[in-house]
Amino acid sequence: MRRQVSQWLVVVALASFLGGAAARADTAEVDTAIDSAFAWLTSERDDLGAWRSEYGPGITGLVATAYLRHPSGRYDGDSPELKAALDWLASLQQEDGSIYDPDSQLPLPNYNTSTALMALSAAKSNSYADVVRRAQDYLMMSQTDEGDGASPEDSNYGGIGYGSDPDVRDLSNLTFALAALQESGVPEDAAVWGKAVQFLERVQNNSETNDQSYASDDGGFIYSPGESKADVDSQGRPRSYSSMTYAGLLSFIYANVSKDDARVQAAHKWLQEHWSMDENYPIGQQGLYYGYHTMAKALSAYGDDTITTSDGETIRWYDALASHLLSLQTPDGFWPPNDADRWYEGDPVLVTAYSLLALEAGYPAP
Repeated sequence: MRRQVSQWLVVVALASFLGGAAARADTAEVDTAIDSAFAWLTSERDDLGAWRSEYGPGITGLVATAYLRHPSGRYDGDSPELKAALDWLASLQQEDGSIYDPDSQLPLPNYNTSTALMALSAAKSNSYADVVRRAQDYLMMSQTDEGDGASPEDSNYGGIGYGSDPDVRDLSNLTFALAALQESGVPEDAAVWGKAVQFLERVQNNSETNDQSYASDDGGFIYSPGESKADVDSQGRPRSYSSMTYAGLLSFIYANVSKDDARVQAAHKWLQEHWSMDENYPIGQQGLYYGYHTMAKALSAYGDDTITTSDGETIRWYDALASHLLSLQTPDGFWPPNDADRWYEGDPVLVTAYSLLALEAGYPAP
């Protein structure tokens, strides 16, 4: 398989220049691509029937969620392709409700709990009901609030981090947690949503609503309060970047903020102005597949079929995304690893899961 990956990188290099305007996505072609990817993933299961990684069960959670979101609904919690993986995830639940492997290289309890919760709740099986409830409680307990001695004035208030460092809270982990909580049925009036909004305001570059001095006014999002993986602008302020702005837009929607709200509109405007299928603007190829996944979920949740770019071009975003992803897929069904191997995107199983989740989020092609 490594030789096949290397051969396909030549094709990927060419395809990366072709991600602008795209023809209408053909639903039959998308279906074929999805099924080919699942056939490959099924062949990649380990001896436990899961997709284990040295970094924990997070990838298994994402892969299992992708299976359970197949557009045809053909997979469920009892499907032979999934049952063992789901049981393994459930078996990892700790006394506090978290789901992770404490013996893995990077335990990351919050991230792993979020991805496992997405999968186990999507299985819609009564056998996982108690596991799901306890995981929900754990994630809500992990949110920084008064129970941690924090006040709403603290910059990390309402945030959630990986869980391995008690002092770090970030937008990526908050988005995974909010997705897991929303998709598993946590009610709209739960306190977690309002607290999350306070954190979201502090990672949005919008000085009208961000009470921290580092905020600019472009409407985009950064990784954590005062920190951006896109470095800083000419004035030393943390720069907005695409994947976090999609994550911020999605998180506002999960947290029941109206589409017409000025904060949501500011994020959407930033994404229109920096639309790109070829990079995670402005950090190039880093986190590109994560960006595709988050793009699809955010724009699908936002509810518009099109996006208008800064030069006035109106693009049917799902058509562009689907056509681009299909151009990158290998003949064997997987998506090739990202040469910019950051955030584990050198793993073809992970990037294939991200690609499938992206294709499923906007399916069927409008």
